[in-house]
Amino acid sequence: MSKPLTDQEKRKQISVRGIAGLGDVSEIKKSFNRHLHFTLVKDRNVATPRDYYFALAHTVRDHLVGRWIRTQQYYYEKDPKRIHYLSLEFYMGRTLQNTMINLGLQNTCDEAIYQLGLDLEELEEIEEDAGLGNGGLGRLAACFLDSMASLGLAAYGYGIRYEFGIFNQKIANGWQVEEADDWLRYGNPWEKARPEYMLPVHFYGRVDHTHEGPKWIDTQVVLAMPYDTPVPGYKNNTVNTMRLWSAKAPNDFNLKEFNVGDYIQAVLDRNLAENISRVLYPNDNFFEGKELRLKQEYFVVAATLQDIIRRFKSSKFGCRDPVRTSFEAFPEKVAIQLNDTHPALAIPELMRILVDIERLDWEKAWEITTKTCAYTNHTVLPEALERWPIYMFEKLLPRHLQIIYEINHRHLDRIAALYPGDHDRLRRMSLIEEGDPKRINMAHLCVVGSHAVNGVARIHSDIVKTTVFKDFCDIEPEKFQNKTNGITPRRWLLLCNPGLADIIAEKIGEDFLTDLFQLRKLLDFINDEMFIRDVAKVKQENKLKFAAYLEDEYKVKINPESIFDIHVKRIHEYKRQLLNCLHVITLYNRIKKEPNKKFVPRTVMIGGKAAPGYHMAKMIIKLITSVGEVVNHDPVVGDRLKVIFLENYRVSLAEKVIPAADLSEQISTAGTEASGTGNMKFMLNGALTIGTMDGANVEMAEEAGEENLFIFGMRVADVEAMDKKGYNAREYYERLPELKQAMDQISTGFFSPKEPELFKDIVNMLMNHDRFKVFADYESYISSQEKVNELYRNPKEWTKKVIRNIAASGKFSSDRTITEYAREIWGVEPSDVKIPPPNEPRE
Repeated sequence: MSKPLTDQEKRKQISVRGIAGLGDVSEIKKSFNRHLHFTLVKDRNVATPRDYYFALAHTVRDHLVGRWIRTQQYYYEKDPKRIHYLSLEFYMGRTLQNTMINLGLQNTCDEAIYQLGLDLEELEEIEEDAGLGNGGLGRLAACFLDSMASLGLAAYGYGIRYEFGIFNQKIANGWQVEEADDWLRYGNPWEKARPEYMLPVHFYGRVDHTHEGPKWIDTQVVLAMPYDTPVPGYKNNTVNTMRLWSAKAPNDFNLKEFNVGDYIQAVLDRNLAENISRVLYPNDNFFEGKELRLKQEYFVVAATLQDIIRRFKSSKFGCRDPVRTSFEAFPEKVAIQLNDTHPALAIPELMRILVDIERLDWEKAWEITTKTCAYTNHTVLPEALERWPIYMFEKLLPRHLQIIYEINHRHLDRIAALYPGDHDRLRRMSLIEEGDPKRINMAHLCVVGSHAVNGVARIHSDIVKTTVFKDFCDIEPEKFQNKTNGITPRRWLLLCNPGLADIIAEKIGEDFLTDLFQLRKLLDFINDEMFIRDVAKVKQENKLKFAAYLEDEYKVKINPESIFDIHVKRIHEYKRQLLNCLHVITLYNRIKKEPNKKFVPRTVMIGGKAAPGYHMAKMIIKLITSVGEVVNHDPVVGDRLKVIFLENYRVSLAEKVIPAADLSEQISTAGTEASGTGNMKFMLNGALTIGTMDGANVEMAEEAGEENLFIFGMRVADVEAMDKKGYNAREYYERLPELKQAMDQISTGFFSPKEPELFKDIVNMLMNHDRFKVFADYESYISSQEKVNELYRNPKEWTKKVIRNIAASGKFSSDRTITEYAREIWGVEPSDVKIPPPNEPRE
């Protein structure tokens, strides 16, 4: 028998990763050795694995820079409308492999590194994740950057270069412990500081009303230093820019008049200014009204708008002199997309620049502002909506407060004219909420100041129009749109699941990577025995690989024949990890009750971070780990049921776990998950979904056929009906013996024998004030899970459903999403023009 192929030999056969030409391989080797030599010559004799990683990163980066410069030059000459995606989060993950793939260099690099006696996958593991995001919203921004570059749009991502990203999660005796994410410790080979574009940002001060109009004076200045990261499109030679701002104190900081004498303290106080870009706020779907966060939001907006206007004004003719002086054409040349309300201050800031500095009259400035800005809403949970106290604005941004008052005044005048005497409507629609303290409703500011407002899945966009923004939609229905989220198939199929990408390419060619709708063609092979076998084989290989990873990293052995039942996302009550927990306990009790019965074996893996201040989320993690302790050490259970908490879930871990999943858990209460994007990643990678009719699950079921997902539970209408009549948890507890048993075990300390009261807060919440109605969907969920087991017993039918799902996932490419934004919001057309590579002369 021939000996099995090594990982490297397997990778070599994957044609979708590019062909390794001999000349190219020797070029890469030469470049690698040169970088390694310069690294080592500087200070050491012995190379570490990290030295090898940096040498490779710099080698790959060399292939980017020519394309990057040429792309920016091309935009300068063609002067297209530019798209500016403003986000407080960009959850990028690792860059090396994605860059190799998009430049078509992966197999070349793999071969070169192999010939040098090294392993590419080992080097890739050294790179730190760029964890500058919390979850869906930040990862969406990253997928959008990839798609905008791949579609040839002149686009820029603008955000903050946090020194510390999302915390690293450790589990210590079952509890989450946070560690700072010092991701820049060893340097970042993918960024380029651009001190020549450093810009001032003002805070505090006061407004002086002069004969020339208002002046914002006596401010404190913080400098914004840009760091640029290249964003390569997929094999089209386009390289866009993500520009992240870092806060820097000016050299005279605190050394002016009042601080004479205490020079040392003044220099130490520079930290106060530079703290603005120190750390990412770790809340997902929750508003924490801290002054530092408001500073971050204004910091990114103020620096970005100056940058946009500088670029708008500079001529195409080679000199830096401002040439465009009229702002008439601004909305024809500039689009600003607000990723949630976090960058909402772009609206009053653009008004301030146009009115106070460029001296436009209010009406003209307002027309330009609204035509330029568009707003994406990401949640309808009330606790997530940003409502900033007015006293904070008064202190930090006094001029912006005045501008917001003026926007509100004109807005309410308009409403009053449309609805005379309807004072309650004025109260509901005001940008200012009465109360103690008075607050600014940032979502209302965004709706009023934008020409387009979109939700992120059809059901969510409908809820937005009928609930949170109903009053606004009544007046301007044409402003409200849907843009269902998507994911980039480059990272979320080709990069993370090359085996699957390869068998798909064998059947339908490679074009699906830039036109995911082509996956529909796989329906022709639904009864092809060979293809069914190949799909199942790739899944089994991925499961074995992930099982080996878990054994390596966490010393846990799992049964690769079991259903890999995976629930990974931020820990939140609305995402209902507790419902999954109750199913696990129920399964455990059934095995204990009938130990000799045949059960379909399962490995339930739950992963995700809890916001550090979110007590209930941290208790949920402790419950999951405690249930795992009991289940995993019960000899009666054996390997029929295992519960694993996946520590430190992040982009690079998602890339490993998603391709290995059999079952994807998407079980939020209907009407709470705006879209979800993990759901799409699992679908594309050959897992089946168990889920509620919420977010994009609705459209996934529509695309694949509801019978090809495990849909359960209340629909939005049922939830609304239950809210009217009142949800009574106890009723379910009394009626459902298995639910009662599970709850009694939690509350009497079966899973926490040393501390029987440990989970009383969870029990109390579930029994008395559960906003997300876990018990109401329990029965339906359990019976849906029984259908999962039943189908898994028939591997061929299971795999056919998998193929139907993959074939139906084309809609969920972020290329489709971005094409819709481009045409329907930004007014630009995607282009398949391939910019000539750096080694070819320009025309």
